[in-house]
Amino acid sequence: MKLIAPKRFTIAEYHRLTEIGFFAEDDRVELIRGEINKMAAKGTSHTVCCSNLLAALAKLIADQATLRCQDPISLPSGSEPEPDFAILRRRSDNYLSGHPTPEDILLVIEIADSSLDYDREVKRSLYAEAGIAHYWIFNLIEQCLEAYSEPYQNQGVFDYAVRRIVLPNATIALPDLAASQGNGLDDRPRLELQLATLFPTS
Repeated sequence: MKLIAPKRFTIAEYHRLTEIGFFAEDDRVELIRGEINKMAAKGTSHTVCCSNLLAALAKLIADQATLRCQDPISLPSGSEPEPDFAILRRRSDNYLSGHPTPEDILLVIEIADSSLDYDREVKRSLYAEAGIAHYWIFNLIEQCLEAYSEPYQNQGVFDYAVRRIVLPNATIALPDLAASQGNGLDDRPRLELQLATLFPTS
């Protein structure tokens, strides 16, 4: 029996499906390596963590970078994921001309409960392949932050060389936004998140 390969879409085709109303308004999908994947439903813990993080990040980065929440980024692997957060270089057009691409992205953040394996395996490889320097997972199952950095390729496998586990009673600094903007002389203090204020508590 001949197996039929699944249809793979280009980013342009995926956009066209959206334009013609192929997806319902409440469909939660994203394009991963040419395939349209359904996104996991968000539970209350995910929603609370997302809300906490949105408030904290918006206050921290102010006018130093652009913050996006659950919006598309375009990757060269034929992917357009919608991470929970992306911190981006500022652009004069505010990304009106197109979704952010890897050279725009300073940090990608996913919040994971039921999606933990997917975010660790599929998304981690995807972001490493794109050369995104920093990828964080707010792990709601184990109540910790997984911080990945230094993407690499080895024999066709894409991953991050550094994996750091940060416990919820600790702080973590955001990537150096000033240095990422090409300003190595900036002497502003490091921007730090207090993780205890971000993880949901009963």
